[in-house]
Amino acid sequence: MKPLSPTDQLFLWLEKRQQPMHVGGLQLFSFPDDAPDDYVAQLAEQLRQHSHVTPPFDRRLDTRLAQPVWVHDEHLDLEHHFRFEALPTPGRIRELLTFISAEHSHLMDRERPLWEFHLIEGLQDRQFALYIKVHHALVDGMSAMCLIRRMLSTDPGQRNMPPIWDLPQSAHHREPQESTLWRTLRYWVGESGKQLGTVPAVAREILRSVNEARKNPVYDSIFHAPRSVLNQKITGSRRFAAQSYRMARIRRVCHAYSTTVNDVVMAMCATALRVYLMNRDALPEKPLVAMVPVSLRHDDSAEGNQVGIILASLGTDLADPVQRLMHIHREVQQAKDRYAQMSSEEIINYTALMMAPAAFHLLTGMAPNWQTFNVVISNVPGPKEPQYWNGAKLEGMYPVSIAMDRLALNMTLTSYHDQVEFGLIGCRRTLPSLQRMLDGLEQGLEELEQAAGL
Repeated sequence: MKPLSPTDQLFLWLEKRQQPMHVGGLQLFSFPDDAPDDYVAQLAEQLRQHSHVTPPFDRRLDTRLAQPVWVHDEHLDLEHHFRFEALPTPGRIRELLTFISAEHSHLMDRERPLWEFHLIEGLQDRQFALYIKVHHALVDGMSAMCLIRRMLSTDPGQRNMPPIWDLPQSAHHREPQESTLWRTLRYWVGESGKQLGTVPAVAREILRSVNEARKNPVYDSIFHAPRSVLNQKITGSRRFAAQSYRMARIRRVCHAYSTTVNDVVMAMCATALRVYLMNRDALPEKPLVAMVPVSLRHDDSAEGNQVGIILASLGTDLADPVQRLMHIHREVQQAKDRYAQMSSEEIINYTALMMAPAAFHLLTGMAPNWQTFNVVISNVPGPKEPQYWNGAKLEGMYPVSIAMDRLALNMTLTSYHDQVEFGLIGCRRTLPSLQRMLDGLEQGLEELEQAAGL
């Protein structure tokens, strides 16, 4: 038995039919050079032999002392979780993204472990895909990436590799088999003690933030994001769009303006939002504000959520792309400077208190003046070397995140080898033709390249 942290519980409380709270990942592979045409069918048969399921994939939800906990599922049905599927012809990327859009719209059964593993054949050019879907209460983006990386290998000759649900557990991942009432109580009391110890530092930083907001109108925009079509109630139907960029292109822009990769990709997202909303005659006069999750994880554990939050103005009111980039750079640096003086627990509590008004509005819709941010932009680092799975080369890995009521768009990206992979997920009704934002990403990068003479 393992209690859920308050953050993990939040993802359960937030879930409803139009607001599934699972995250996903799409991995695109090429067949090994010597693979037969039925390679994917053979791979599916091999995966069915892995009937052993390791943590956290062997756990389902239960309740103890009126609190949700994870317990081992004695009756786990692997056929429910592992699914072998084929795309309709002609098997283009368009059909793949349509499939992911539909699957990501479906809630998962809380009576079972909250994950699915889809092996997808029928793609053109001797390719296949994996779509892995896990509830956010079970893992965060960084821990999900950690699990996927453990499933892969840098050796193209390695075979008989296990799927993500049957990865061997290292010593520091193993937990005591005995789980008692006293162990549970000790966990809750210990966590409470950690949180209480952060109060002085958190209070100091909140006071500093409030004083800055009073003196600086630009800083104040972080606390009052503009109303936008991005922040309406949504349906349960999703649209997923994905795009890859060479890391070398983005790094050249970074060097030209002395910024970071994260600054540049946020500027690309800002341009995509600006262009999309201008084309709909829906761009607010005030700049949009992004919520940017920051990992606080200092180990390779693969469970739970350990994240802080940066709120950054995206400068969408600025017509000049270079001014927009430098504006974002300054916003992010200010947040980094603040967090550099705080512990992980202090950052979590600071962001929780600062986000309380936004959370109240997201849950109820009753406080539109407390629209603290308009969009989520998240960056999850991935493998730096080419990866393989049972001889198949990983060509791309695209994050599939969460859209919510009053937060209709999530822009998540990950780095892989020499690429940056964007995954955009949004409500189909609120944001029609979402895939056009991909053109805006390209425009944002091209404008910065042209301004720098690249």
